Amino acid sequence: MYGRDPWGGPLEIAADSATDDDRSRNLQDLDRAALSSRPLDETQQSWLLGPSGEQKKKKYVDLGCIIVSRKIFLWTLGTLLVSGLLAGLIVLIVKTVPRHHHAKPPPDNYTVALHKALMFFNAQKSGKLPKHNNVSWRGNSCLKDGEPGTMFRDLVGGYYDAGDAIKFNFPQSFAMTMLSWSVIEYSAKYEAAGELAHVKELIKWGADYFLKTFNNTADTIDQIVSQVGSGDTSKGSTTPNDHYCWTRPEDIDYDRPVTKCSSCGDLASEMAAALAAASIVFKDNKAYSQKLVHGAKTLFSFGRERGRGLYSAAATEASLFYNSTSYWDEYVWGAAWMYYATGNNSYLTLATHPTLAKHAGAFWGGPDYGVFSWDNKLAGAQVLLSRLRLFLSPGYPYEEILRTYHNQTSIVMCSYLPIFTSFNRTKGGLIQLNHGRPQPLQYVVNAAFLATLFSDYLDAADTPGWYCGPNFYSTDVLRDFAKFQIDYILGKNPAKMSYIVGFGNHYPKRVHHRAASIPKNKIKYNCKGGWKWRDSTKANPNIIEGAMVAGPDKRDGFRDVRSNYNYTEPTLAGNAGLVAALVGLSGDKSTGIQLGYQSPITNQQALYIERQKPPIKRGEEGTERGDKKERRSETKEKKKRTGSLSYSLLRRKPRNHANHPPTDVGLSRTTSWWASSP
Repeated sequence: MYGRDPWGGPLEIAADSATDDDRSRNLQDLDRAALSSRPLDETQQSWLLGPSGEQKKKKYVDLGCIIVSRKIFLWTLGTLLVSGLLAGLIVLIVKTVPRHHHAKPPPDNYTVALHKALMFFNAQKSGKLPKHNNVSWRGNSCLKDGEPGTMFRDLVGGYYDAGDAIKFNFPQSFAMTMLSWSVIEYSAKYEAAGELAHVKELIKWGADYFLKTFNNTADTIDQIVSQVGSGDTSKGSTTPNDHYCWTRPEDIDYDRPVTKCSSCGDLASEMAAALAAASIVFKDNKAYSQKLVHGAKTLFSFGRERGRGLYSAAATEASLFYNSTSYWDEYVWGAAWMYYATGNNSYLTLATHPTLAKHAGAFWGGPDYGVFSWDNKLAGAQVLLSRLRLFLSPGYPYEEILRTYHNQTSIVMCSYLPIFTSFNRTKGGLIQLNHGRPQPLQYVVNAAFLATLFSDYLDAADTPGWYCGPNFYSTDVLRDFAKFQIDYILGKNPAKMSYIVGFGNHYPKRVHHRAASIPKNKIKYNCKGGWKWRDSTKANPNIIEGAMVAGPDKRDGFRDVRSNYNYTEPTLAGNAGLVAALVGLSGDKSTGIQLGYQSPITNQQALYIERQKPPIKRGEEGTERGDKKERRSETKEKKKRTGSLSYSLLRRKPRNHANHPPTDVGLSRTTSWWASSP
């Protein structure tokens, strides 16, 4: 019998012929074989035993781009979480643990006083005030200023001059020029003090008003506004006006006349200087800057071609309060600013014209030589043009007069020093630039500004000092002079009084100022109704913060009396000089003047000089003065004047060096001022 082996091959089934003994023996052999056989592997066991239970499977996590073991994923995620918590704990500890910082030094006195001095301009604003004016006792005022039916119907805005409500454009434009000059020179210091935006807003407030006082869209004009308001009480007039009445500007209800002029080269040139300087301040606003430049050109052209003369002439009211003595200094001053704003060489040619310089008094002195003020701009113009020589040295045909201006500036700086007796001093050390006359501080702050600025010019030019005759003085001497004078004003004086309202603990409390002396109590006081506040001996109810009063007398005496304006009245022009001096002295000395400034003009750079010999021109007054003989005689005369005559201004205490000619200090030339070289 045959069958089939399931693994292959035949399977034969035979009959069993074995005996029982044989079977028993065979079984024993099988048992021994089983005991002695090798163990079965896993597969073989599975054949015999079958499945013993389900095996454990590994689990995985699909992360999209890769597949990782779930165990590894969890370990990685846990490690990251623990690390993040640990890092956060470390950061928390570092943040919460107190650290020792070096305290920021408090602002110096000059910076503190600067904040306050600028606030005075907020208190003097006329018109509709902005919301951020920050003078709680002031409001909208004189919203009807203007001349109905004419192009001057809207004269709202600008600044009140002093303790009254008159808008005198001559000192007001000088004040705006001074603020702009200080920003151009010391914008970094203004920014460090947090006042750059503030002072620019003040300048714009004034510039916007000036644009209303003439036809600023025209190229030629025939008149400009010189004054809004009236204050003449000299003949005993009882007609209500800004001086006869004592009332808040917000309550004024009397007529405010508009005064115009058609022959006023001094005013036109000063207003041109104000707009030209402001155009440089607002160079980043191209449209507004060009508008200011156009207005400045129109004004200066009017002052030179049509408006020659003094704005205060012809017995006008201005002669009683702000009488102008010359227009030649304004021509030099205005031409210098016009050149810096436009880059037009014709303005520089005019500013350095020998005849113009002669008439402005650049070659000789006098009791008020070197006194920079709203009336006389020569000292400021000479400093302004000295910088042109220091940082560019333009050469022919400008060098000769520029050198004269530079030498005269050096002489003026010498006259400020105590070692010379050009100006007297009080026992407390206050320089008497107005020779003992009242209201001295406005002249002192201007001198302090010029001294600080000229010192910074020399430092920027890597020049350690300047000569007074044969003697050399460090630039630190100039800065020390400026500091001493400003410190006197801030309270280091025999009276131990600060002459800036709100600075220190002891300052004038009865300031000659209508708005500050009348309380804001919803009561409207008429023209005479406010007299009781004028005559009151009580302190002003409103603190006109930052106002610099007129100052002490020549004996360091001061009377805090409201009715005496020679002691207690502040002015716009005086505070502008104060602001300029304070910002120059504030902060770190290493933050000096701003160099490398680019003019906002489009056609050429402001300091580009065409080095070519100009044709012989007719003289300043139109007479024929072009022959060589006269030119040679003028040259000889100028050399003589710039020699011994200039130093005759200085009288030294120990020795007299009057006969020593001025030394032209060798100055290094660095970068240009408000424009880079082409």
